[in-house]
Amino acid sequence: MSITQISDFMDKHQLNLNYICKSKKHQNTKMRIQILKSLNVKEKRTFYLHMTFQIIDGMMRAALWINEYVFIKSLNGSSYQLSFLFQSSVIVLMLSILFNELINRAKKKKKLLRRVGILTHLPLLLLLFFPKNPELYSVSSIYHYVFLFIFFTYYISYPIVLPTINLFLKNSYSKDNFGKMYGISSSVRQIVMMITFFALGLLLDADGFSFTWFFPILGILGIISILLIGRIEFTLDTLPEITEGILQSVVSSFKKMVKMLKTNRAYFDYQLAYMFYGFAFMSTRSVINIFYDQALSLNYSSVAFYQNAYNIIAIVLLPVFGKVIGKVDPRKFTIIPFISMAGYILFTGLTKFFPYSFEIWKLDIYVTLLIATIFYGFFFSTMLLSWNIGSSYFGRDEEAGDYQAIHLFGTGLRGAVSPLIGVVLYELFGFSLTFGIAVFSLLIAVYIMRYSYKRR
Repeated sequence: MSITQISDFMDKHQLNLNYICKSKKHQNTKMRIQILKSLNVKEKRTFYLHMTFQIIDGMMRAALWINEYVFIKSLNGSSYQLSFLFQSSVIVLMLSILFNELINRAKKKKKLLRRVGILTHLPLLLLLFFPKNPELYSVSSIYHYVFLFIFFTYYISYPIVLPTINLFLKNSYSKDNFGKMYGISSSVRQIVMMITFFALGLLLDADGFSFTWFFPILGILGIISILLIGRIEFTLDTLPEITEGILQSVVSSFKKMVKMLKTNRAYFDYQLAYMFYGFAFMSTRSVINIFYDQALSLNYSSVAFYQNAYNIIAIVLLPVFGKVIGKVDPRKFTIIPFISMAGYILFTGLTKFFPYSFEIWKLDIYVTLLIATIFYGFFFSTMLLSWNIGSSYFGRDEEAGDYQAIHLFGTGLRGAVSPLIGVVLYELFGFSLTFGIAVFSLLIAVYIMRYSYKRR
């Protein structure tokens, strides 16, 4: 039961950012050239195919980060519908165990990759038929539901496409080159993401319905990138031995997860704290987008500015925290992102009471949102490390996949309910109380981590 493949990509990226960022620019470039020259023909071909995928994936991820704001600002979707849009990106993790079994049992993995890639990306073309008249979205909700269906279908690709690609890469790169080459391609992806954020912000401010054509274009590019990466040479030495049916295997995996939580109390504490953190993060994600629109009336460019700002902060901080996480207990380390998230939510909410702002190049710059963005930069850089590799510290190396499986399932579980609860709280009590409950939940998570670290 090894579904860590889903997060393996980000693991390798973050762990090698230390290598990528610590050198001077000219030394870094020289080193990358030397690495590329050292590759054999198969590895070079794999790298170019993977780089193409990463560039297109960076564009797509930037568009997905802003699609929730598109849904409420351009399509005038309801708060409850918005919560489901975010839920759909997380709830698919609950299916990871099932999908992992499908991948392991598939004899023709390239065929599986192509089929899933095409079937999950093609629905994006339906956006071409969306009207550009905002009044129509107020009259009928059919377009809102179609929009939700399109992106739910797309998110299903993640637990299948990413692990399969990871499998191909590990099969094609040598052990020494896998992390290095992924680090290089991932740093390029981050740059592409930030450029795309900026471009889409300007594009959507000029035409709020430009999503009806740029998402279909990205969908086609996504299919092309998956077809290309499917050309990576891949061979299996031996097929896995199947001893039980797929449903029996899933049930066995679930029973194993429960047993591990019962016997490893430190890890149980770790996951319990993550439940309180996850509730706070997921319950406010959609509400913060609503806050940006209804309370602050931010344009798309401003939202893209804050997104890029915290990404830059995170890239700078990742090498620093990458050194720290290996030296301290993950429970102690994870207190940092929990407190940072509390600071982000707190200062975002304070913008309502201290709305001091100024405008630069049509960007609405709020002082409290800038402070919140700094907190989010700290959160993002530390949470990526804690979320992806924190679980691996609680057991033996060969058990790392099992522990991460529990972690992924827990993420999907809280993602199934937290966004909706957050919207319900907002509808009943408003922004302030919703944000306050989230901050309190994070403080409980901090207490659990601190208690567990000292007592267990």
